[in-house]
Amino acid sequence: MTLPALTLYLAAPRGFCAGVDRAIRIVEMALEKWGAPVYVRHEIVHNKFVVDGLRAKGAVFVEELDDCPVDRPVIFSAHGVPKAVPAEAARREMIAVDATCPLVTKVHNEAQRHFENGLQLVMIGHAGHPETVGTMGQLPQGEVLLVETVADVATLDVRDPARLAFITQTTLSVDDTADIAAALKARFPHILAPAHDDICYATTNRQAAVKRISPLIDALLVIGAPNSSNSRRLVEVGRAAGCAYSQLVQRATDIDWRALEGISAVGITAGASAPEVLVNEVIDAFRARFDTRVELVETAQETVEFKVPRVLREPV
Repeated sequence: MTLPALTLYLAAPRGFCAGVDRAIRIVEMALEKWGAPVYVRHEIVHNKFVVDGLRAKGAVFVEELDDCPVDRPVIFSAHGVPKAVPAEAARREMIAVDATCPLVTKVHNEAQRHFENGLQLVMIGHAGHPETVGTMGQLPQGEVLLVETVADVATLDVRDPARLAFITQTTLSVDDTADIAAALKARFPHILAPAHDDICYATTNRQAAVKRISPLIDALLVIGAPNSSNSRRLVEVGRAAGCAYSQLVQRATDIDWRALEGISAVGITAGASAPEVLVNEVIDAFRARFDTRVELVETAQETVEFKVPRVLREPV
């Protein structure tokens, strides 16, 4: 039987970013240092495959600090946590390890500096997302106002229009965030913008790669979790760039093969918390059904690495 011909355009960069890689290593090193169980507040990263793998090694994932025993280490996820969480862990004299991505910590520090200078903050982000909750939780209630859309800007009730700054969630759509930032600057001409873009390099790079391949393909598959903000943004970027069939799949078993009948070119990328093993699984699934040619489309090379916390590098 002759298989139909298909070209897979494989986006690069894709998959794990430095912050995700660091967070996973932190859990693995904590298990090596203190043994199981090690508790993790919230999913360390938004990927079921990764979380299940760490759970099998002895990590216990919980939603709140109250779910952790005081005599076992607790790790804070890569998304960051409100300032009250590590403060409570310290009060309980718990061993706490912070796996917050350093680029998220940079936004936290930025917010703190603006607050100390007497500015009220506006955050561009998604309500309820752990990173947004963690960032807004760095300052007292009311000091950070959330906007999700351009329309939200018109209804903002600020303390002093001349004393404002804005920050952003690191995993947003670059284009959508630019539109909201422009609306903020139009309504509040004195608002201070971030000195450097808050959207992280990995989010930006992955979106740029999707934009590059979208005109070449009939369908785009983004490998990632439904609760992964950066993965969902990749789907949106693909559609905006001209690929109408742009879908999120957690792994190969989620692919709707009927929807792909008769196509000749598919793009594949992966969100920043999706491991390469799942990318390879998807490629193998295509090879089983098509005469597949894989073409790499690389728009940037990433060499960023982040150190793990010192507590993990010190002897017990």
